[in-house]
Amino acid sequence: MTITDNRISKDHQRSIEEIRKDFPILAREVHGKALVYLDSTASSQKPLAVIEAMDTYYRTYNANIHRGVYAISEEATAAVDKARLKTARFIKARQSKQIIFTRNTTESINLVAYSWGNANIHTGDLIILTEMEHHSNLVPWQLLAERTGARLEFVPVTDDGLLRQDIYAQLLQQGPKLVAFTHMSNVLGTINPAQEMIAQAHAAGAIVLLDAAQSVPHFPVDVQALDVDFLCFSSHKMLGPTGIGVLYGKRDLLEAMPPFMGGGDMIRKVGLRHSTWNDLPWKFEAGTPAIAEAIGLGVAVDYLNELGMEAIMEHEREMTIYAMQQLKTIPEVTIYGPDVSQRGGVISFTLGDIHPHDLASILDQEVGVAIRAGHHCAQPLMERYGLAATARASFYVYTIKEEIDILVQGLRKAQEIFRF
Repeated sequence: MTITDNRISKDHQRSIEEIRKDFPILAREVHGKALVYLDSTASSQKPLAVIEAMDTYYRTYNANIHRGVYAISEEATAAVDKARLKTARFIKARQSKQIIFTRNTTESINLVAYSWGNANIHTGDLIILTEMEHHSNLVPWQLLAERTGARLEFVPVTDDGLLRQDIYAQLLQQGPKLVAFTHMSNVLGTINPAQEMIAQAHAAGAIVLLDAAQSVPHFPVDVQALDVDFLCFSSHKMLGPTGIGVLYGKRDLLEAMPPFMGGGDMIRKVGLRHSTWNDLPWKFEAGTPAIAEAIGLGVAVDYLNELGMEAIMEHEREMTIYAMQQLKTIPEVTIYGPDVSQRGGVISFTLGDIHPHDLASILDQEVGVAIRAGHHCAQPLMERYGLAATARASFYVYTIKEEIDILVQGLRKAQEIFRF
């Protein structure tokens, strides 16, 4: 395993410069300046290998899957099956049939909330969530509670961005049916102690759903070691295309769950008044799937495996350490969340009284830096810190220190504009 200031690789050294050449968009200019993309937490950029694989599908074997006995249909079916197997191996699932393709993390969570939730959650049942959840891991459970009469309780967040594990232990004593929480916060960068929290929840008799949208792309995730019941993530945050996400589930749970949507391909036999359901994973994949997107996801997994997830994690940690050091040199910058030992490659911050939207606009116009500004689909967390919004910079395999220097330059320019 090798990682230095400018190299990242599992088995051999590849310079960051070489890696960046794999991403065509990084050669683009905005407002006459080189694009500095620091919003990978929202959506990552795509390597040429992913773009070309999807293009090749559309150019040479574009056909529906599971429904044709002709050559290109069989090729497309094999490609999607291969992508599913790659995805299963990437997160160390026992079987590829435990990988359900959805549109995104949000749909994966909703699938569980409707299919498992409607069948298993009843009046008075407790669902434990946390204050740091993305809206996609809040709203589906709110809707489930409204449908069933279940109650929601929340693990608080400390001032430094960590979950109150003492309160979590107290809530578990109330016998919850479900615990759902994020593996890594999209706002604070906090990496939660998922394995320990899952074990505690199981000891209390609860099923656990882990929102892994921010973890699977950035560090090794082993669903068997975690012993998690459901795990959800999105392709577009891990170098793959938009429009496809993943739900992993333990097989016994998935087998027992009713379908989420009805239609073609999710059925075994259909009559006018009654139907029976297909095997896993197709029971949960009604209609024509995102074929090109699945193929793109499979190639993204190949790319990440080539670099090595441990090396990616170390590279992001190095970028995060450097960014936090540089940001702290700027007067009036406030950084939210834990120290680097407990955070991933995400930094949310404010700069004096400058509204984050104004800050993001200045960075875009003046120095070509793309960051996210707003509540980051986590309004309750913003309220916890008494904020309307923050600015957020996030890093990935293609981030270099020079881009962080440009971010800092842009922040100083913003101070000049607002006459700090």
